[in-house]
Amino acid sequence: MAPTASRRVAVLGAGKMGEALLSGMLRSGTAAGDLVVTARRPERAATLRERYGVDVVGTQEAAETADTLIVTVKPQDMGALLAELAPHCPPDRLVVTAAAGITTSFLEARLTAGTPVVRVMSNTPVLVDEAMSAISAGAHAAEEHLVRTEAIFSPVGRTIRVPEAQQDAVTALSGSGPAYFFYLVEAMTDAGILLGLPRQVAHDLIVQTAIGSAVMLRDSGERPATLREAVTSPAGTTINAIREMENHGVRAAMLSALEAARDRGRELAAGGEDKQ
Repeated sequence: MAPTASRRVAVLGAGKMGEALLSGMLRSGTAAGDLVVTARRPERAATLRERYGVDVVGTQEAAETADTLIVTVKPQDMGALLAELAPHCPPDRLVVTAAAGITTSFLEARLTAGTPVVRVMSNTPVLVDEAMSAISAGAHAAEEHLVRTEAIFSPVGRTIRVPEAQQDAVTALSGSGPAYFFYLVEAMTDAGILLGLPRQVAHDLIVQTAIGSAVMLRDSGERPATLREAVTSPAGTTINAIREMENHGVRAAMLSALEAARDRGRELAAGGEDKQ
C-alpha cells in the first residue's frame, strides 16, 4: 500500500537505504510529485533528480512541505540534522527514524513536544525488495502513524511491529543478520574450493542452496530443527559435518556473537545520548 496522494513524503539523507525506500515507494505507485529528498552533495542531488524525477530540496523545505519525514542519516549525524530540522518541523509531522541505536525519545526530546516518532530497523536486502523491517512506536505515535510507516516499508520487504525495548535485539539479529549469512557463504565457498571445486561452481552451489533453504523455512511452516533432521541420515555425511560444527562450538559462537552485537548497539545508543 503506497502513501495516499494527499500525503507528501520526504527522505532526509539519500544514501543506500534512503534511495532504496525512494525507489520502492515509486514502484508501489507513489507519484514522484508526492516525494522529495534531501542530499548534501550537488552531484548526488542531480543523480537522484535525473534517476527518479523527484524534487531535491533543503531540510527546511522538506519539513515545511512533507507530512512524513524519513530520517536515514548515519547515527553520528542525527544530532546535527535534528538541530537543523527542529525549528521548521510542526508537531503534526510524522518523523520516522531508520538510524541504528537512536531511540524515539532521543528524537522526541529534540523536536516540538508531541511530535509522533516511529523507529524502524531495516536491513540491506531493502536493495532487492526483501528487507525485514521492525517498527516501533514512540510516545506520541498512534495506530495511524504505524500504518503509514508500514505502507512506506512494505514495498521493499516485510514489516513486523515490536516494542522499542526489543530494537537492540532486532538490530543484532536481522539488522546485522545479512552479514552473518554472507560470512557463512564465504566460509562454505572456501570449503568447496578446499574440496576441489572451482570458486564459481562452489559459489553457485551455495547461493542456490541458501535460496532454496530460505524458501523452505518461509513456506513449509516447519521448525528449522525438523528441516535439518530431514537431511540428516543416521551415520551419514550430514551428521558428521554437524558433529564437527558442534565440536567447534558454532552454535555457542553464534549466541555470543549476537549478544556482542546487541551490547554494541546499546553502547552506541548510550554514546549518542551522551554526546548529542
